[in-house]
Amino acid sequence: MKPFNQHRTYSGGRRRQRGTMLIIALIVLVAMTLVGIATMRSVDTATLVAGNIAFKQSTVGGADQGLQAAYTWLTANAIGNTLLTDHTGSGYVSSVPGIEPDWSLSSSWTNGFTLNNGNPDVAGNTVSYLIHRMCPVPNCGPNQTCLGQTNVCGQTPDPKTFSGEGSDQSKAQFYSKPPAIHYRLTARAVGPRNSTTVVQTMVRIL
Repeated sequence: MKPFNQHRTYSGGRRRQRGTMLIIALIVLVAMTLVGIATMRSVDTATLVAGNIAFKQSTVGGADQGLQAAYTWLTANAIGNTLLTDHTGSGYVSSVPGIEPDWSLSSSWTNGFTLNNGNPDVAGNTVSYLIHRMCPVPNCGPNQTCLGQTNVCGQTPDPKTFSGEGSDQSKAQFYSKPPAIHYRLTARAVGPRNSTTVVQTMVRIL
């Protein structure tokens, strides 16, 4: 009977060991599953971030194209009196806003001009631009008085002046050419995943 009792005690220990190993194996399996899920989420997040960076870079290029288009329009219309008045259909405003707009809002682009008739480019970017003459009074010539206000524009005097004594240097005619008026070009590109880039530059027409 004693050997039989010893056999029964040993067999019960093996069963308990097998049950313990099963629990440990399940715990390890659950832990490995959680690690796998976390790894997949990490990879998805990295892919999403990389995609967003690529879209952002694409909108930067699109906004630069908007600046080039704005400068092309500005230089093409610099002759004559075209730039003295608003041409909102072309994205040109003859005065600067009194309060700086929030360029991230669509309402700030009401007078903007959109390239490609509003159709996205090959990268999926919709590009718009706005040109502001750096003058406080709209539809008014530089240094003229309109609506009871003198239109003092941002400008750069001509470095070349008339030579000779007796010239009245307080007069505009003292300069060989009129001062160069400053213009602000603002361009916006809106791409996939609502990625948006707004760029600005200041130019002057000589």
